[in-house]
Amino acid sequence: MTMIRQDDLIDSVADALQFISYYHPKDFIQAVHGAYEREQSQAAKDAMAQILINSRMCAMGKRPICQDTGIVTVFVKVGMNVTWDATMSLDDMINEGVRRAYTHPDNVLRASILADPAGRRVNTKDNTPAVIHYSVVPGDTVDITVAAKGGGSENKSKMAMLNPSDSIVDWVLKTVPTMGAGWCPPGMLGIGIGGTAEKAAVLAKESLMDPIDIHDLMARGPQNACEELRLELFEKVNALGIGAQGLGGLTTVLDVKVMDYPTHAASKPVAMIPNCAATRHAHFVLTGQGPALQTPPALEDWPEITWDAGPTARRVNLDTLTQAEMEQWKPGETLLLNGTMLTGRDAAHKRMVDMFERGETLPAGVDLKGKFIYYVGPVDPVREEVVGPAGPTTATRMDKFTDAVLEKTGLMGMIGKAERGAVAIEAIKKHKATYLMAVGGAAYLVSKAIKSSKIVAFEDLGMEAIREYVVEDMPVSVAVDVDGNSVHQTGPAEWAAKIHAAQID
Repeated sequence: MTMIRQDDLIDSVADALQFISYYHPKDFIQAVHGAYEREQSQAAKDAMAQILINSRMCAMGKRPICQDTGIVTVFVKVGMNVTWDATMSLDDMINEGVRRAYTHPDNVLRASILADPAGRRVNTKDNTPAVIHYSVVPGDTVDITVAAKGGGSENKSKMAMLNPSDSIVDWVLKTVPTMGAGWCPPGMLGIGIGGTAEKAAVLAKESLMDPIDIHDLMARGPQNACEELRLELFEKVNALGIGAQGLGGLTTVLDVKVMDYPTHAASKPVAMIPNCAATRHAHFVLTGQGPALQTPPALEDWPEITWDAGPTARRVNLDTLTQAEMEQWKPGETLLLNGTMLTGRDAAHKRMVDMFERGETLPAGVDLKGKFIYYVGPVDPVREEVVGPAGPTTATRMDKFTDAVLEKTGLMGMIGKAERGAVAIEAIKKHKATYLMAVGGAAYLVSKAIKSSKIVAFEDLGMEAIREYVVEDMPVSVAVDVDGNSVHQTGPAEWAAKIHAAQID
């Protein structure tokens, strides 16, 4: 019999969550670097360079890889011979570890979890509770895997109850393009097959806890149907040409994971969950010999990547920008933003639109006329920081508000992550506005361009409050121009055609 102490489990969970907030798994870094070296699309290559530079900066500064420090998922395998020296339930021990990790004063992590999700949606302030999956297994240890999953990638999860004769490959190839780029490719796809609807989803999530090893699998060859499926999907999903950040390119997925389970004769449940460029998971085993703490990697594990915007980048002064200047911007062009912008995301947009509908004016600090708004929910700053990691959030969530905000405020443009939907693009074209894209997965790098920050409205919304930022050379790309031309439509189409032509040749 093994006795596991309460404090050992709490400390191990807290340590693992802090660890994965600023250290990518080594296999992920190697996979992105390999994709970076093979990439022929300059836009995709630039995006991956920023992701790799951001990752190294976070490892050195011990600050979050992404401003969305995720919802915590935990897989626990409890040995049948384990006993406990504890007064708390196992759920409560795990959640106490989460609480301590997310409120650590040296590396505060963003609290993103909301209670009463169908009602008031009130922030729990400490990112609890975690989503916990248990299994009781033979043995005398407690085996735990923790992961932190961002909302942008989690929201792109897909599930289908296929007919037994339906092709999983066809479903995946039809579904992946509908996911857009809000899941921040390049990343992994986890696919769960079989069981019931909920079992398939758990299998898909659990598969993402494994290391990236697709190239090893290619070298040795598949040994079962799941491995054959992995290889086929890896090739065919990358042939879609979606590319890093959806800009078009050779690498969309770094690996495809598949787990299956026996299912009913009438059923073929399939779930697909993507992991983003902020892949974060860690594993440890408690043996009764104290806490199981993570071992820091060597900085030599990170490639020495340099990136600059290049001589063609256009410097933009947001404080003096004119409509005529903005109309010269071309899709895919790199801009370096300087000057003042405001921030605002889901909750702030909803509140503003509600105020418009009631005939109310916006707070005095929210003058959007001729300004840009940045879709971001930053991490709180520590020490000398102006702001914590402050990467963009998924822009499509603001699509339904776009026309009203442009109409009522005179807003000039928006900055976010990934593509815009048809409704937003039509509004952008109608109002001669523009949409700029910052790289998802480069939150700490982006934060270094922010030279001052202050809350100007809706302070009660926490990380979703409206802030005023002053930025210096913040790198972005023109994603939708004033005529409604979207690089997220043209880029993948161009690269899918190139990849198809190369395969034919």
